[in-house]
Amino acid sequence: MANSVLSDTAAWDTAAELRGVTKCFSQRQNTQNVLKNLFHPTYRTVTALDQVDLCIRRGEFVAYAGPNGAGKSTTFKLLCGMLSPNRGTLRTLGLDPVRQRIALMKQLGILFGNRSELWWDHPVCTSFEWKKQVWDIPEEVYQRQLHLACEMLDLKPFWNTFARELSLGQRMRADLGLLLLHDPALILLDEPTLGLDVLAKRQMIDTLKTLNRDFGATILVTSHDLDDLTEMAQRLVMLAQGSIVFDGAPDGLRAIAGDSRTLTLTCADPAPQVPGATLSHSEGERHTYLFDHQALSTSNLLQAIGQLPQVTDVELGRAPIEQVIAGLYQKWKQPAAPGDPK
Repeated sequence: MANSVLSDTAAWDTAAELRGVTKCFSQRQNTQNVLKNLFHPTYRTVTALDQVDLCIRRGEFVAYAGPNGAGKSTTFKLLCGMLSPNRGTLRTLGLDPVRQRIALMKQLGILFGNRSELWWDHPVCTSFEWKKQVWDIPEEVYQRQLHLACEMLDLKPFWNTFARELSLGQRMRADLGLLLLHDPALILLDEPTLGLDVLAKRQMIDTLKTLNRDFGATILVTSHDLDDLTEMAQRLVMLAQGSIVFDGAPDGLRAIAGDSRTLTLTCADPAPQVPGATLSHSEGERHTYLFDHQALSTSNLLQAIGQLPQVTDVELGRAPIEQVIAGLYQKWKQPAAPGDPK
């Protein structure tokens, strides 16, 4: 780790820390008056992050979730020094991301799902050799990390393939391999599973879990797929309108939202009414309902179903995490004040 002075409250094992961080943007507003737009433009202030406190310890695997515009990407850009906060203090690996950005980048790995470090018109191997030279990675570190990347990500089958000829899954694996070359202390991943097919997504998730579990990598990851996040991470941080609304184990979300469960009935008749349950959707003869298990016990539910005619099958299960979180967002959502993000 580069020599630096940590903030007076930052522990030696702190990977990232935000204290009261606020980030605002000035957004130009267009009106129907073209001349006014040209000579006297009007602006509004959009608050992307509002007094956020967040501490990530070394070795943690943290999922960072929220709807579009919640402030996830802004947080990443602050942590790597692309942006500076309007208010509050921020440290990444004990360094000031803006003033000590070069030193920080030697210890930080960043992957944006919609961007690539690969040289488009060159073989994959060329991009790896290029990074070794430009980043001045010691030979011992390079060989060790290259072996790790090739083994974990199975890069050899397309090692000499031009980047432009890779599938999306292959490109993401190659980009993750590039990210690992300098042995980063903190890995930031923005939508790493975006657009991947089932097999490619499975490999990406397994690789990240192995990096954290077996190699102690500190990982902060965002995704719109909450099932992916809850499978990967031990800790889930959720943003809504620029503020942290949940920080804890993924299972804790269900405790907040109630024990939401699903009931699926198969019957020839139109969807019947089930006391205490709400019809969610129907597909042919299959009708799915939602109910709160804390308010309606399974025995009482089955007793009510027994009174329904022509029910040929009954399935019970937990509500998908996406559905649980959607309900929480509605609960947390407040009317937007002027200048707040939509």
